[in-house]
Amino acid sequence: MITPSNKTHRILALDYTKGALVLFMVLYHWLNYFIATEGDFYRYLRFVTPSFIFISGFLISNVYLSKYDTRDLQLPKRLMLRGFKILGLFIFLNVATRFLISDSYNGRINFDPLSIRNLASIFGTGDIYFEGAGKTASFYILVPISYLLLISAGFSIVHRFYKYIFHVVCIACLLGIFILNLNGFKIGNLELLTIGLLGVVFGYVPIDKINNIVKYPYALVFAYICYLSTIAAWGVDYPVLIVGVCLSLMLLYFMGVKNVESGRLRQHIILLGKYSLFGYVAQIAILQLIFRILRYLNMESGVLGVSFIAAFVLTMFTVEAVDYMRAKSSAVDRFYQVVFA
Repeated sequence: MITPSNKTHRILALDYTKGALVLFMVLYHWLNYFIATEGDFYRYLRFVTPSFIFISGFLISNVYLSKYDTRDLQLPKRLMLRGFKILGLFIFLNVATRFLISDSYNGRINFDPLSIRNLASIFGTGDIYFEGAGKTASFYILVPISYLLLISAGFSIVHRFYKYIFHVVCIACLLGIFILNLNGFKIGNLELLTIGLLGVVFGYVPIDKINNIVKYPYALVFAYICYLSTIAAWGVDYPVLIVGVCLSLMLLYFMGVKNVESGRLRQHIILLGKYSLFGYVAQIAILQLIFRILRYLNMESGVLGVSFIAAFVLTMFTVEAVDYMRAKSSAVDRFYQVVFA
């Protein structure tokens, strides 16, 4: 059992990593809204979305499986509740978006819970874009994350009898993706879910060993430069994406471990990591608001710098405000617990 200080240090470093991912997600979506929806520069940000599900899987094994006794059914119950809660949040946000926002930066949002085609693409193949028909859903990453939590709830029970169940399933999924790709098929949900399962597998590595790895930042930087050179030359296929996710998270974690308790900006990022789900939702709402205000004022082309800074500042300010209100109001805290915690 780790000491309280080590436990706190570990949580802060992981929170820093999650907070940094939210900021990268702000950058990713800001580029979508104000620059372009396509471009070669996006290959350098491809790691962002799958990194969220990877670190979700990492936390399942590194934190929760080590925290609960294997005979305790509270873990599968908690994972299942969390999975259904995130899936419900995804549905609620998209239904609300459909009624409140008719279109987005890249066209109309066509979330239709009564369309078999839409439901199959969102919850099955993970293809959320239809040619000429716009986007079928927003907040899409919540779907495979909910799948990961729900599947892990079942596997956590099997884990009592066979501790390598996540390893076996992860290898089977990787093999399935390889076979599908050879036959020209791509299932986005399966690919993201597999990255989450890979995160669970990596989460079995003791945190002390991970800390020892990140003691060699020059090796990490060199490996990351090799990764950037690879994607610059050949793009980002699935195996390269997995490598990029691992390297990016290791670099962010290194930054979180080093002097984690110093600096005001660092503390902001750590707080953002503690509210990563809320921050993810809030930054999309903030960007939508900025986008619509600037479009209404016909100022899209002249204030890119202002919109960029505003997106970051307002996201962090919103998280700070929620943290403050939770401390001051039990009603706000209960609401946050029900929806996001």
